[in-house]
Amino acid sequence: MGPRTTRIRGPLRAVGAVLLTLVVLAGCAPKGDRVTDVGATGGSRVEGGTATMALPPAATPHWIFPIAAPGYLATYNSAIQDLLFLPLYTPEPKGDALTMDSPRNLARQPRYSDGNKTVTITLKPGYEWSDGKPVTARDVAFWFELIKHNKKEWAGYSPGLMPDDVERFEVTGERTFRLRLSRAYNPAWFTANELPHFTALPEHAWNPAEEGPKKVFARLMGHAKKLSTFATDPLWKTVNGPWTIEKWNTSGQVSLVPNKKYRGPDKPHLDRVVLKPFTTADSEFNVLRAGGVDYGYIPPSVMAQAATFKKLGYRIDPWEGWAITYLVLNFQHPTAGPMLRQTYLRQALQHLIDQESISRVIWHGSAEPTLGPVPASLMDRNPYPYDPKKAARLLARHGWARQGHDGGTLRCVRPGEGPGECGKGIARGRELRLELLTQSGSTETSNTMQEIKSSFGRAGVALDIRQQPLNTVLGTTVPCKTTEPVCSAWQIGFFGTQGSWYFPVNPSGEQLFATGAPSNMGNWSDPTTDRLIKATEFSDDPGAMRDYGRRVAAQLPVLWTPNPAYQVSVIRNDLRGIDQNPTLSLAPQDWYFVKKGGRDT
Repeated sequence: MGPRTTRIRGPLRAVGAVLLTLVVLAGCAPKGDRVTDVGATGGSRVEGGTATMALPPAATPHWIFPIAAPGYLATYNSAIQDLLFLPLYTPEPKGDALTMDSPRNLARQPRYSDGNKTVTITLKPGYEWSDGKPVTARDVAFWFELIKHNKKEWAGYSPGLMPDDVERFEVTGERTFRLRLSRAYNPAWFTANELPHFTALPEHAWNPAEEGPKKVFARLMGHAKKLSTFATDPLWKTVNGPWTIEKWNTSGQVSLVPNKKYRGPDKPHLDRVVLKPFTTADSEFNVLRAGGVDYGYIPPSVMAQAATFKKLGYRIDPWEGWAITYLVLNFQHPTAGPMLRQTYLRQALQHLIDQESISRVIWHGSAEPTLGPVPASLMDRNPYPYDPKKAARLLARHGWARQGHDGGTLRCVRPGEGPGECGKGIARGRELRLELLTQSGSTETSNTMQEIKSSFGRAGVALDIRQQPLNTVLGTTVPCKTTEPVCSAWQIGFFGTQGSWYFPVNPSGEQLFATGAPSNMGNWSDPTTDRLIKATEFSDDPGAMRDYGRRVAAQLPVLWTPNPAYQVSVIRNDLRGIDQNPTLSLAPQDWYFVKKGGRDT
């Protein structure tokens, strides 16, 4: 089977335009001397050295086990895991597309047969674990048995999909296995969205006593929850990726060193990579301008200083993600849920979010409006443009009015489930007041939420805002039932400073908006959406993705907000080999330093 690709949207034009017209602001320019006298091109390669990369604001890596638990799905966790434990398939850019046929893949391209109901996969030869044992098909089967028997504990589980869609896993050779699927699937979809889950895990080291999958899984999860021991626990020392852990402290700083037994084509050039956490974008900026970070970022609010960074020996490279951004709505919240379940109310709230102005003014052109559940290039229109008057009419038409003469918060004055009434579960006098739990650490995010609060307030919708670190927000905004305590802990959530959801190569919605999907944090459920998502899994008709996108954009299971670039990267000129993958994977094994003179090869 040939390589599978999907289109990604074009460059973030606004960022480039802003950077070309910047002027340097006085009073807070980067300090110190040039970090390097090497230009953005040229120089000769140097082996060794330490490169320090800044992590996103308030982001602290805290999960190492390649089988993620709910609440631990942050991309910086999976990016580190993939450097230690190789996935079988890794998406990477190829021109303006993404391909699954990467030289980094642990496996050769899959072969489909039996009317696309059977998939045969062969691991590439020569790969070893860091203890010298070969990587085999049994190691992949070990991973599969763990998720098969513990699927409800796996954050990647969506009913009917992996592992449910594999009826039998057959090891047919030392490096070959066969998947007997439950039905015929679209090979492009299955390769792009199901096979990237597959990971080889060291069965000989992690299950030497041959315990059953439930018992060994419980033991491994126990180790995975001990953050303070990640760097010292022998369990995590057996890896097959290009890196191994040197240090991992509880504040989130991670230091990686080369795995000397790595047998892949991209062996590390550096001696060490340090991933450094920061509480806010401003604190990262201060360290960056003092020369304390080799690979960092500047927040959009200070993009006017890009030219000065260039003079000090840095290059500016916007990192655009393959993503969408939104506010999550908790449809199961005991009091807010009945309001959020009203379609007219979600439509009104969406009409009150001025995405165009927020993108232009607050994000300084480094964000673009999110139009729906698929990339903007696949959407033909914005169904709910900013329109406060239309929002006011929708709310008034459905029984909401201000009381008294103070122009305050709307209240339900026509309770009931009929036309022109507030809707099921909303009592007379109910105040239209909502609470937003949002991540801290970003001036742009804080200003965005304040702008939304102001816009809501002018329409009579009260919005109370709480800020918490990203890990806290991710651990709180999880799928829940109305009777569970965690369901009362949040009404609306935001974790999208650098994008809320990063697509798999095929941007279908089985992980996000299908009923019971693992990243369906608000418990949205719509039979029509489920049917359209299934169509993208089974058919290669491009119309299936368009129909899914239109349906979800119209139904508003979330509130769409501007989608920012992942970051505007600032990189030392003498640090090369960096390819900013739109899926946010990292490949520091390709990074290297250069010195002045000669040619960069």
